[in-house]
Amino acid sequence: MTRARNVVPRLRRRRRLMRRAKGYWGGRRKLLRTVKETLLRAGNFAYRDRRVKKRNFRKLWIQRINAASRANGLSYSKFMYGVKKAGIDIDRRALSELAFHDPATFAEVAARAKQALAA
Repeated sequence: MTRARNVVPRLRRRRRLMRRAKGYWGGRRKLLRTVKETLLRAGNFAYRDRRVKKRNFRKLWIQRINAASRANGLSYSKFMYGVKKAGIDIDRRALSELAFHDPATFAEVAARAKQALAA
């Protein structure tokens, strides 16, 4: 009688890791220890960057709004204050889309913000 060797579960674990490392270069896809290290690191980057992505998009929206509001004669901070004061409840993402795709509508929003600032 031979001893049990845990062969099938071990191969399944290895195969699951190797599938996740498909497309990596060199030992990062072939060597089990290196694959494990690489996948751990990749997972950490993925976790971190899911949060960083939100920051980056907010930065992009603010840059677009700033450029469009300056074209309409307002700084970003004055524009955002005017928008809040005018009671226009649009978030930065939507304002950015307006600034990028529909400058005429954004100009109307900027005009309303200017009126609210003057009042």
